[in-house]
Amino acid sequence: DYDKAIALRPDYAEAYYNRANVLHEQKRLEAAIADYGRAISFKPDHAAAYNNRGFALHELKQPDAAIADYNRAIAIKPDYAAAYNNRGLALQELKLLAAAMADFTKAIALQPDLAEPYNARAAALRELKQLDAALADYDKAIALRPDYVEAYNNRGIVRQELKQLDAAIADYGAAIALKPDYVEAYNNRGTARRELKQLDSAVADYDKAIALQPAYPEAYNNRANARQDLQQFEAAIADYGAALAVKPDYAEAYYNRGNARRELRQLDAALADYGTAIALKPDYASAYWNKALISLLRGDFATGFELYEWRWKNPNLNMVPHPFAQPLWLGQAPLRDKRLLLHSEQGLGDTIQFCRYAALAAEAGAQVILAVPPSLVALLKSLPGVSQVLADGDPLPDFDCHCPLMSLPLAFKTGIDTIPSPAPYLHADDAKARVWRERIGAPHKLKVGIVWSGGVRPDQPPGWSERRNVRLDLFARALSVIDAEFFSLQKGDPAESEIRGREAEFWPRGNLHNLAAGIEDFADTAALVANLDLVISVDTSSAHLAAALGTPTWILNRLDGDWRWLLDRDDSPWYRSARLYRQDESQSWEPVLQHVADDLAQLASLDRAAASRRLRSG
Repeated sequence: DYDKAIALRPDYAEAYYNRANVLHEQKRLEAAIADYGRAISFKPDHAAAYNNRGFALHELKQPDAAIADYNRAIAIKPDYAAAYNNRGLALQELKLLAAAMADFTKAIALQPDLAEPYNARAAALRELKQLDAALADYDKAIALRPDYVEAYNNRGIVRQELKQLDAAIADYGAAIALKPDYVEAYNNRGTARRELKQLDSAVADYDKAIALQPAYPEAYNNRANARQDLQQFEAAIADYGAALAVKPDYAEAYYNRGNARRELRQLDAALADYGTAIALKPDYASAYWNKALISLLRGDFATGFELYEWRWKNPNLNMVPHPFAQPLWLGQAPLRDKRLLLHSEQGLGDTIQFCRYAALAAEAGAQVILAVPPSLVALLKSLPGVSQVLADGDPLPDFDCHCPLMSLPLAFKTGIDTIPSPAPYLHADDAKARVWRERIGAPHKLKVGIVWSGGVRPDQPPGWSERRNVRLDLFARALSVIDAEFFSLQKGDPAESEIRGREAEFWPRGNLHNLAAGIEDFADTAALVANLDLVISVDTSSAHLAAALGTPTWILNRLDGDWRWLLDRDDSPWYRSARLYRQDESQSWEPVLQHVADDLAQLASLDRAAASRRLRSG
């Protein structure tokens, strides 16, 4: 009909405009733009034609040209709310958020009952991290238009970012109810359900999104992440491959596949994936970090410790370097007559492991100041090479340069054969050790310290703490039958509360002694450990302490053990007195504990002196 009208009247502006609208709806954008142009040529003050041509240009990813058309529409019709809204969308795409916000606000002022500007302004507010204000705008958009499906989905995204996960899931559900083929809403609901550990439901949502849109790389990647959480690593790897088949430059999918391959100990393939992710995204800190961990795990310390410096930029770790005015020292300058501040980072065990480097710094001529968590101050005051030990947060004396403890292996170019001080470098206070000796007595039986839980580390990935710790009932079932004296070294909840008052329940022979009430800090623990023959511990600070004291230490190591324990070794170049008991592919603790129990039973069958000699001889 419009064609006929134009044939009858070639200068009929409205016919061109209306035909352009039809072409626009059909996504024939170039033809629509041409017809909007013809309408304008015959009617230069056609504000709607400028506005709609601007929208078509925007859809063709030509935001600057679109803005020029919106400007003309507004110049012709200064109260044109839709044109302000659309110009705001183009400005937002160009990341000109302040200007976009002004346009959305103007549109709302001109037409307060129009839902679209509220939805658009909310998106800008979200980009500006003003989430509560964004939520209020989405509420308004939905109140004005209860069937506004995109606003429900968008509000769900903001609620998810605010950790209002149940409300977010409800919003995604409302969007899906209004639009059953809304693939983005299924994908988004899957991510919210994954955050709530509703993993099977999350996978089902991703399944639906992929069924609706088979070429949806983000849904494949997200389903793979959920499958990783479910320990379905092979299936996850297949999903990452599907995502990459659709989107070959998907750096995050390469990174995530590298993580799955690392879990399966496919280390070469994991390194290749991290390398590709970095090639696509050269500042990919998480990928550099994971390359560091694999390199260190393999004993390639030169590569590993260099890449380990990416920890400061890794958003998953939330580590913030100290803003000292003094320069960072990484081995590049002589230390002679310099005052060097060494400061702790990460866990207590890390501090215990790497404080040994203070002696090297002192040998290089530095006056070493050590800042550590308060619970370690008394223990480390006798550390060789240290002139002053402070608690974190104490006023600092003057110093010339500084180094985080875990950067010291890089600064001193440590290789696997040049690790300093594998012999004891920490020592218990003699007076405190005597007090404990008198308290626990000198039984003829083997004296064994035990640690079954390292607590919960919120800075670690999901499930990390659970995989590291051993259930007390499993620990007790394996060891309580052995004829030895056991001493709980657990300090801190939940593990300390777990055993308190229930010693006889778990150790019915009455051979477990819980002395936690007498332990105030690591100096007390060290004094107790100095009177023991052996410590059996999960990978936690108590294991590091016992090994650094030179006490025989059996470390229970999960399958995905920390890099510092290397691969396929039952000894450690970091600690001469340490022995590792590793999980097998089953990731079960029962075989590990049975191995420990068998070895301990053999020792317990000897007299204490002979058992101690065997332990100390390795």
